Amino acid sequence: MTLWGQFMRRLLLPCGALYLFLSCCPLFAAVSPPPKTTETIPLSQIHAGMRGVAYTVFQGTKPEAMDLEVLGILKNANGPKGDVILVRLQGSKVEYTGVVAGMSGSPVYIDGKLAGALAFRIGEFSKEPIAGVTPIGEMLEINALDSTPENNPAEAKAGVSIPAKSSGPGTGSVPVQNFANYLKPIEAPLVFNGFSEDAIQRFASQFASAGIVPVMGAGSVSDAKQPEPLEPGSAVSAVLVRGDMDITATCTVTYMDATHLLACGHPLLQFGKVDLPMTKADVVATLPSPLNAFKIVNATEPVGSFVQDRHTGIMGEFDKKPDMIPVTLTIHGGPTSRQFHYEVLNNARLSPVAMMVTVFNALHGINEYGEETTYRVNGRISVNGYPDVAFQNMFAPADGDQPAAIQAALSLGENFSRIYDNPYSAPGVKGVQLDFEMARERRWARLESARTDVTEARPGSEITIEALLRPYRGEAVVRQIPIHIPTSVSRGPLRILVSDGDTLDRLRQSGSLSARKLDLASTISLLNKEHVNNRVYVSLLEAGPQAVVADKVMPALPLSIMNVMDGMRGTHEMVVQSESSVNESATEPLDFVVSGAQVLTITVK
Repeated sequence: MTLWGQFMRRLLLPCGALYLFLSCCPLFAAVSPPPKTTETIPLSQIHAGMRGVAYTVFQGTKPEAMDLEVLGILKNANGPKGDVILVRLQGSKVEYTGVVAGMSGSPVYIDGKLAGALAFRIGEFSKEPIAGVTPIGEMLEINALDSTPENNPAEAKAGVSIPAKSSGPGTGSVPVQNFANYLKPIEAPLVFNGFSEDAIQRFASQFASAGIVPVMGAGSVSDAKQPEPLEPGSAVSAVLVRGDMDITATCTVTYMDATHLLACGHPLLQFGKVDLPMTKADVVATLPSPLNAFKIVNATEPVGSFVQDRHTGIMGEFDKKPDMIPVTLTIHGGPTSRQFHYEVLNNARLSPVAMMVTVFNALHGINEYGEETTYRVNGRISVNGYPDVAFQNMFAPADGDQPAAIQAALSLGENFSRIYDNPYSAPGVKGVQLDFEMARERRWARLESARTDVTEARPGSEITIEALLRPYRGEAVVRQIPIHIPTSVSRGPLRILVSDGDTLDRLRQSGSLSARKLDLASTISLLNKEHVNNRVYVSLLEAGPQAVVADKVMPALPLSIMNVMDGMRGTHEMVVQSESSVNESATEPLDFVVSGAQVLTITVK
């Protein structure tokens, strides 16, 4: 080898070693742990051109580093006085995946101090990983909120809008135009695991009204132990439903102290005070996508509860046990009985929706399900300090109506909504027990006609009403219902309503009566007085005022009594109806759902 060759060889060997070392440096930086410091840097000291590092989990449980450069400060970008730090993320992984759902909350450090949390992404199909950062000072305000006195009925003031039993899923609210939505929160999508696509689509409008965009089947929930401790940059999950069906949302830990952590950098649903299970999480994979990149996550070991869901993030409290509603749902009628066990969050807005979608999903997700299926349900909702709410009814598909499983789910959701929608107390729902008996045929009948063989009667006498029912694809059925005419009935015309249970309930809850806000005890009492669908009811309706006070009915009140109670008339305490129901009778439970109504008139002599 020439002298020149030896010289070049000696020169290139150190350069090669230096190149190898430099190329390995990003790898070492990526696995270095987040700083242990809780020291923060104020927004006033941050400016364009500063460099820092953010941490998130791409796979497994260990946070990895991402270099970043500050591009500037966006004033009032997150509401009034809500500033956002705009940064460009750097590194081979984040440049490949982009800003992904589940990355929100990733802590950002500048000069070794905590600056805030990744929380926003820029538009769609972005070619660069540019993100917005919520300043840590605004997130730390949540700690102060948590020490303020709690308003006890706060969770119970808002009810869920439940559609009528005959209504379809509909659509959610009209979305904001994209041009006004270029800076939006990094998604912490609610993942629905164990749910059918049909179940989610049918209740899409109810979830949309609560601010939820469901994502199907990309993760799971278990109680598996995860020995790695939580640290800033770790994935953490909030659980809405867990058990044989799961609904979870995952983001990233921003800040921790001995008793609390802060995460997300934006709200999940901005419900204020919440009570959701908080768990560790294992990131199975990070899926790159120009449209919707996201982390596939398994929620694992419980570590406490999320207690605040605010504008700039969510706060969790370690070792706090969440207040969930245990549900046991059993389905009979197949080759074997099927039983489902799960827990649902206790929240005024979301618990009714969660109950609806889980019940329909359980009924819809078995081999015996069909559009012609009929269900008998016998169940109860247990509320601390109050009688159980009975849930006993029969549901069958009718021409042009919803499948029976949807009807059952909507009916249960309506009961839940009415329990929560009272301005006096927050209900402590402690459990739900549901038993469904399934028949794989349409058991439905129309009330075709009703008659009585008398046109006149005397007070104190008994008459018989004959109802003709026409079952679906079956022979006509006749039922006779005797009813007693009270001695107090006034002489003159007396109307007789022959109907199904739904018609009778709608008549009694019409007008201002249905808009009343009752206390919890009265609400439960009214729910337990509602009529079932598989009987024919006969009601005697007398022309004369009837007063309804809370859950008490006072028919045929004399004018003198009405004058004494006039101060209550038209208020929530008292509603006056023009007709009085003076007696009621019904058939025994039938083997089909009844639909229809007929009105007869006789004269009381």
